[in-house]
Amino acid sequence: MTFAGHYIYLASRSPRRRELLKQIGVRHSVLLMRETVSRAVDIDETPLLDESPTDYVYRITHAKAEAGRIRLIQRKLPLFPVLAADTIVALDGCIFGKPKDAIHAEEMLTALSGRTHQVLTAIALNLQGTIKHRLSITTVRFREIGKREIQACIAGGEAFDKAGAYAIQGMAAAFIVEIFGSYSGVMGLPLFETAQLLEESGIKVFPES
Repeated sequence: MTFAGHYIYLASRSPRRRELLKQIGVRHSVLLMRETVSRAVDIDETPLLDESPTDYVYRITHAKAEAGRIRLIQRKLPLFPVLAADTIVALDGCIFGKPKDAIHAEEMLTALSGRTHQVLTAIALNLQGTIKHRLSITTVRFREIGKREIQACIAGGEAFDKAGAYAIQGMAAAFIVEIFGSYSGVMGLPLFETAQLLEESGIKVFPES
C-alpha cells in the first residue's frame, strides 16, 4: 500500500520543520504530543550513560515516531505515516540539546565559540508500524564570539528551543565561518534525506503542476 497524495503527520511543534516540509510540497498535519505540566511527556530525552550523539539522536527519533503512531491509534485518527525528527549539536562527543535557561544557553555558545562542531539531525518515518531512518551530519565552524554577541542572541530569544542554543537562519549566521553539509539539516529537517525517504515510501514530494 502506498500513500501517494495523502497527508503525513509531522510529530513536531517546530514551525521551521513545517516550513521546510511546505517548501518541498509535502501535505501534512501536525501531531501534537504531550508536553504540559499536568501530563507526562511522551519521550524522555535524557541521554543515556556513555551514549554517543549518533546513538542518541537515532534512539530519540525512533521513539518519537513510535509514540506518534500510538497517539494516532489512541485518538482514533487516520493511520497516515508519521514523520519525526530530532536535532542535536555535538562537540567533542558531548550532546548539546536545547538550553534549559539563559545561563545554560550562554554556556553552550561560549563552548562553541571559535570551535568546529557537528549538527546531527535524524529523521524517522513510521509507515504502518515499520520505522525507517535517515541521518544528516553537518559540520559547522564558528568564529570567536564575544560575550556581548552571545548576550544579544539570548536577549533576542533565538537561543531557546534550539539545539546548541542557536538558529542558523538567525543572528548566529554571522558567527559561521564555514558549513559542510545540509543547511536545512541544521535548521531541523534535512530536505534531501527527507524527500528521499518519503519518495521511497510512496509519498508525494513536490506539488503537481
